[in-house]
Amino acid sequence: MSDGAPVGIVLVSHSAALATALAGLARGLAGGGTAPVAAAGGTEDGGLGTSSELISAAAAEVDRGAGVALLVDLGSAVLTVKALLAEGDELPEGSRLVDAPFVEGAVAAYVTAAAGGDLDAVVAAAAEAYQYRKE
Repeated sequence: MSDGAPVGIVLVSHSAALATALAGLARGLAGGGTAPVAAAGGTEDGGLGTSSELISAAAAEVDRGAGVALLVDLGSAVLTVKALLAEGDELPEGSRLVDAPFVEGAVAAYVTAAAGGDLDAVVAAAAEAYQYRKE
């Protein structure tokens, strides 16, 4: 963590409504939490898809200097975030694509960030969500 600053979280979805609802769910399940979370869903015109501009803006919005965890829903969202990371200057320093299930990973990442976890802890908590069994 950087000077006690929280890790920021960006939820990248093909749907603005889905990303926004998931951000609300994560905040609610964390008891309101104080970690910064932003939805980057859909395209600029409100359609389904992903937008590098919306993702970059969301990452800048949540960046507090402790890193930004980006969780994504589907294939082209992954590709868009990877392209932004490869460009090097489109996302804040310390931005990381998180390999995790979208819903469970987002909740785990948010709870960990709200509790003061650093970027490595946030990424690990989100990735650990792959182990959650529903049987």
